[in-house]
Amino acid sequence: MKRHLNTLYVTTQGAYLAKDGETVSVRVEGGTKLRVPLLNLDGIVCFGNVGASPFLMGACGKQGVTLSFLSERGRFLARAVGEASGNVLLRREQYRRADDPERSAEVARAIVTAKAINARRVLQRSLRDHPEPAEGGGEDRREESIRALGALLTELGGSGDLDRVRGLEGMAGRAYFEAFDGLITHDDPAFRFTVRSRRPPTDPVNSLLSFLYAVVRHDVTSALEATGLDPQVGFLHRDRPGRPGLALDLMEELRVPLADRLALTLINRRQVAPDGFTRDEAGGVTMSDGTRKTVLVAYQKRKQDELTHPFLEERISFGLLFQIQARLFARFLRGDLDAYPPYVVQ
Repeated sequence: MKRHLNTLYVTTQGAYLAKDGETVSVRVEGGTKLRVPLLNLDGIVCFGNVGASPFLMGACGKQGVTLSFLSERGRFLARAVGEASGNVLLRREQYRRADDPERSAEVARAIVTAKAINARRVLQRSLRDHPEPAEGGGEDRREESIRALGALLTELGGSGDLDRVRGLEGMAGRAYFEAFDGLITHDDPAFRFTVRSRRPPTDPVNSLLSFLYAVVRHDVTSALEATGLDPQVGFLHRDRPGRPGLALDLMEELRVPLADRLALTLINRRQVAPDGFTRDEAGGVTMSDGTRKTVLVAYQKRKQDELTHPFLEERISFGLLFQIQARLFARFLRGDLDAYPPYVVQ
């Protein structure tokens, strides 16, 4: 099984990455601040004004280290990758199935079902551990959303075309986020959540979620490319220029356990503070450099935690979950599995 490699996150503005032998050298203001062997990395993520040498880009492509460039807020900008790996027959099968509405609906239904189950279980756990809402919070809609998600799961268990499945996915997302404020136990008004806002995020909670989603998207995309799949061609998320449809598909089952739960932990344990977020002239909210580093350190630690994979029934780290789900998807496309088994929180 693939071992868990690390991801290097570079947030220092003005930093420059260069190839130094078999290592990546992080240089700031003419001095070398860090050297990391490329052999120990499966990805490098640069935020904001961070540059990289062509020689490093070439070395990353050759060794399968995905090099991604994001804005300071976490919006994806570009990615440098090497030659596409994997059996071309696997990608051709991916394209054939994605072009088949019935087969696409089958995959989409499995992913949306996992998303709804994961969201419902997080709400149920919150209601069990914290039956009373936080002081100063909005209307507590956790019980209502739990019932709504249960009803949606019943509908997903029946038949329906791809458009119907996509509609149910949107309803599941709305039901979950309508109760999201009830998951926040921090009593500071700055961390109240009313609605999911993306471009730009308009409050600290949305800023935190968007940033974590961007990091998860990088990890999912890297795992799909390493497996030989095309991240751009999805089943739930249809083709759109510049959008990694399959990466977004697999993200749906991983958002809650990896991104949302981490965001809630950081807020509820007061590991992030309101003064770690700033609002720009356009109304968007951005994390400070210190808060961004706190989030990335916590994310790396989260990837080291262990879980029992519900399908494989093996102990793995969260960091391997991306590769395992990508490989299970590839096995499904090859015909080794009758259906794709999405990740469901136990």
